[in-house]
Amino acid sequence: MWLFFTLATTLFWSLAELFYKKGARPDEPYAHLKTSVIVGAVFGLHACFVLLTQDIGYNPVNIIRYFPVSFCYILSMTLSYFGMRFIEESISDPIENTSGALCALLAAIFLHEHISLPSAIAIIVIVIGILGVGFLDNSGDTDRKKKLGKKLAIVAFGMPFCYAVLDAVGSFLDIFYLDDVDRSPLIGITEDTIENVANTSYELTFAFIGLCLFIFMKAKGVKMDMPKQKDKSIAAICETAGQFTYVFAMSDNGAIAAPIISSVAVFSVILSRIFLKEKLTKKQYFFIFLVLAGILTLAVIEGD
Repeated sequence: MWLFFTLATTLFWSLAELFYKKGARPDEPYAHLKTSVIVGAVFGLHACFVLLTQDIGYNPVNIIRYFPVSFCYILSMTLSYFGMRFIEESISDPIENTSGALCALLAAIFLHEHISLPSAIAIIVIVIGILGVGFLDNSGDTDRKKKLGKKLAIVAFGMPFCYAVLDAVGSFLDIFYLDDVDRSPLIGITEDTIENVANTSYELTFAFIGLCLFIFMKAKGVKMDMPKQKDKSIAAICETAGQFTYVFAMSDNGAIAAPIISSVAVFSVILSRIFLKEKLTKKQYFFIFLVLAGILTLAVIEGD
């Protein structure tokens, strides 16, 4: 069954990226905040479902204890939603998925973990790919500054990098929270419940921040107009469904499941080309291919 859940996770998260992009319209103010509100609502419902149907011995104090990790993930996603309004998914998603490489670097620097030569080469390939994409994005026919203005172009293109850094920090912090039950800052946990407790804390935090953002937009007179938020809602449901199947995918054969799930970035590029009609230059696709190749190689190496 692990293969079924692995493929389901890959499919759900690929579809989530597609619908996130469809719902991130550049002409809709606060579109990124609206997405965060909807994701928070769906996450909150899922967290309540888990609490009502599973005996995980949840202590609400864990919301506060896990907040540093939750904050990194939530902020990274909200910034990603903003960047999606102006950056092609074919470009932003591969950059965002370099968070795994950044997490490996953080572990090597601060935890003195060893990085093998193949892993180091994969990381270098990723860096070369990102530098190539960045150079092409600010030159020739792909100059985004001409379309958005210099300031917004720089901010928008920086969002995928902000996501990658924040997501890497969150993943790095997760090492301290999830690696050892006895040393984890979370309380009332066991080997069987630690991941569910952490995920429930994250989802409840997202729900609370989503509520705060909703109140903020209400105060600003911003209308959600839910019939127009269909794409955002589908993305949120796919995101949550992917998180649900991910736990089962990683519970049995994680070493094989992880590299397969990492191919989400590849499928996102393909789906963006087919359904969003995104067209990039051959040079851009070459450097994006380098990034994707580096990510998948690193996932396979680290999964062994």
